[in-house]
Parts: sequence; structure tokens; C-alpha cells
Amino acid sequence: MSPTATILEVRDLVKEYPGVRAVDGIGFSVAEGTCFGLLGPNGAGKTTTVEIMEGVIPASSGVVLYRGAPIGRRFREEAGIQFQSTALQDFLTVAETLDLFRKLYGRVDSIDEVVGLCSLEQLLDRDTRKLSGGQRQRLLLGIALINRPALVFLDEPTTGLDPQARRNFWQMVEGIKAQNTTVVLTTHYMEEAYILCDTIAIMDHGKIIAEGSPQALLAEHFDDVVLELPLEDWPHDLRGFDYQVLREGQNVEISTADVNAALAALNAAGVPMQRLRIRPRNLEDLFIELTGKELRA
Repeated sequence: MSPTATILEVRDLVKEYPGVRAVDGIGFSVAEGTCFGLLGPNGAGKTTTVEIMEGVIPASSGVVLYRGAPIGRRFREEAGIQFQSTALQDFLTVAETLDLFRKLYGRVDSIDEVVGLCSLEQLLDRDTRKLSGGQRQRLLLGIALINRPALVFLDEPTTGLDPQARRNFWQMVEGIKAQNTTVVLTTHYMEEAYILCDTIAIMDHGKIIAEGSPQALLAEHFDDVVLELPLEDWPHDLRGFDYQVLREGQNVEISTADVNAALAALNAAGVPMQRLRIRPRNLEDLFIELTGKELRA
């Protein structure tokens, strides 16, 4: 089997503002037909990076290549973008909005495929001002797909959605990937990144500090699991317990590579375990491990 072609490549990318180096010489490539996730805390430089990749703002130095060439007309014709926030024309229906954007690309294709992929069939006659948050995001995804792009950017597409709407959106993204469309995703939801992304890059302070598949990164950084117990079940005066115990909200967490030994120690200490939960390490653990727990403005 031949290797997957590279559709998008970033080389030595730098973006400087007065007194700030927002993007600090990063580079990576995105394989065609995959979902590439760019993650990072607030202020890490990921939004700036994506805006340069989209052609929205220029780089101070470095280059972004689309199919081996600097982004230009072909990129603009073959790329779709779902921004974090998009203003729609008032007093238009969903169908009229899709048709408006279709005509901007000069295409005469039917919009039926986009309507079906984004589950918009029941909304075509709805005024766009009367859409729920999830419905609006489905329409914005439809707009991003209206030119049948080879590459689509999704910038925090599920922020503010309820869990059901978020999972419905994930199914639509999986449908996009099944058509061999390449997806570049930014998100603050670690579960979303784990489910959708084939490769992730974690940024902090303008640099990429980790890159790979979610599974490979977790295996590289962790060799343990986490035992979780409700805080109210944890004895305050426990002594002789040789494991590091962390408080996370209303739970306590114990990391261990030997579950049987940890359970035996808990049992010997008389800790009730009826509500104990054992979980593998996840991307949120990795994110905090690499970027820290402090709140970023």
C-alpha cells in the first residue's frame, strides 16, 4: 500500500506581534483523508496558526503548502472553513443561505448531498435567526462543505453545544472523513479530539510540544491507570498509605501501574471501595501533564 499523500504542510512558521512571538518556528504535515487536531491552552498560538493556514492572516516568516504549493487560488477553491463565529444574513432561510454560498463558488451542483450529510432536511424553510445552537452549527458546517472541499477547517465547532448535539456533530464529522475529506480541527474538548483525530499536535507558548496519534502519545507518556474515589469516601486521617493521592474536584485520584497492589493497600487501610472507579489515562491527563493546571487568560 502506498503512503498517504500530504495535503497540507507547515514549515518553520513564525508569527510575531509587538513584544510577542505568538507562533515560534513550528512545522507539521497533514495527511490526506485524515483528521488533524491542533490543541493547546488559551494563548498557546493555535488560533493564530490556524488563521495563517486558512490564509486569513499572513505569517511573519515560514510557509504553508497546499498539495506542495503555497496556498493560492487552488486552495481557496478546494478548502472549506467553519469559523468559531460566523454572521449570517438576516431574513434568509436555511435553503436560501446554502444557495447563496453555493453561488459564491460559481457551482451549479445540487446542495442535496450537503443537506443530507448535515441533517438539514427538516430545517430548509427555517429562518436562520430561529435556529438552535446545534442547528446553527450544522448549517455552518453545511456552508463549509458547500464547495465539496478536499480540506475543511473546523475551529472549535462544538463549543456551547449540549452533549447530544455535540455527539451528533461528531457523527457528521465522521461522515466527512468517510468521504476522504481532510479535516483540521481545533477543540478544547479532549474526548472530541480522541474520538475524531487521527493525529494531534499540542501547542504551548507558540511551540509544538507533542505530536502523534492520541493512542501513541498516551502510551508514550503514561504506564499507569487512575483509581478514582468520591472525596466523601476518603478517610481524612489515613496513615501508612504509600501512594500519592490527588484531589480533583469532588474525587480523589490515585495513579498506579499495579492495580492489584493498590486495591490491596486500600482494602488494608479500610477505605470503602463500593464507588471506586478504575479508568485508563486520557487526553485530558496528557494535556494537563504537558501544559500545566494553571488558568490561562
